[in-house]
Amino acid sequence: MAALGWLTPRKRSATARSVLAGEAAAEAGLKSSQEIDGVGTAPAGTAEPVVPDFPVIGDARAAAFFDLDNTVMQGAAIFHFGRGLYKRKFFQRRELARFAWQQAWFRLAGVEDPQHMQDARDSALSIVKGHRVSELMSIGEEIYDEYMADRIWPGTRTLAQAHLDAGQQVWLVTAAPVETATIIARRLGLTGALGTVAESIDGVYTGKLVGEPLHGPAKAEAVRALAAAEDFDLARCAAYSDSHNDIPMLSLVGHPYAINPDSKLRKHAKDREWRLRDYRTGRKAAKVGIPAAAGVGALAGGTAAAVALHRRRR
Repeated sequence: MAALGWLTPRKRSATARSVLAGEAAAEAGLKSSQEIDGVGTAPAGTAEPVVPDFPVIGDARAAAFFDLDNTVMQGAAIFHFGRGLYKRKFFQRRELARFAWQQAWFRLAGVEDPQHMQDARDSALSIVKGHRVSELMSIGEEIYDEYMADRIWPGTRTLAQAHLDAGQQVWLVTAAPVETATIIARRLGLTGALGTVAESIDGVYTGKLVGEPLHGPAKAEAVRALAAAEDFDLARCAAYSDSHNDIPMLSLVGHPYAINPDSKLRKHAKDREWRLRDYRTGRKAAKVGIPAAAGVGALAGGTAAAVALHRRRR
């Protein structure tokens, strides 16, 4: 059972590493947003006719911050990225099975435990170590088209577009690698992305992080740092997330939204009269807590996905 130690929940409080991760994410995000500006355009689609009572048109000191996994996109970006790297023979079936088990855990527990998230990042870091940043960015573009483009929630996409139409900046804030998040932001026509920053020297990944994964308190620190740099008034800003782990970020702004919320965030949002949006089907929304039987199915599904992918490769 020692090999499955990463399944054991562990608590982690905000630390100086959270601040470092947040500041690094803000710095990387600002640099990447300069590249995004004027490059990406919003894709045509069949977005739901959502008309939010916010934002305020012309309020340039307001901005919107969107979590990525299960808020903007169905599933975890790092898992989809892992599938793409496996297809390109960056790693073997054993590592793919680990990705599948980690993804199954997120679905089983219905939460994003910081230690589990870090284990997923560690797996990804070991895979990309020694590769050039430019190489992964190029591959990331292909992976977005293969696995992510069709998983964007139309309702959340419409909310983001409402902020853009109002003349406001819109940022992804995610534990996914900043390079992956930047690609998604560009493809969606957003301002930029704040994500986990992997250390690189002379354009080559070292296999280490700057600070820690951009998760929980680190997300709030990244938003705080970006707001200071861009002169945003957080009381006039909005934030959107599906996870109770993002309550620190949601609590920073004057307009917090719970999108496809897990059970803890749903309760927290209702207690504080935060706005809620659920773009899942009724059947999926009913499984926010995921009963034991459904959890077993999710676990089996994750393993089956790994096996199926391996068979297709053969």
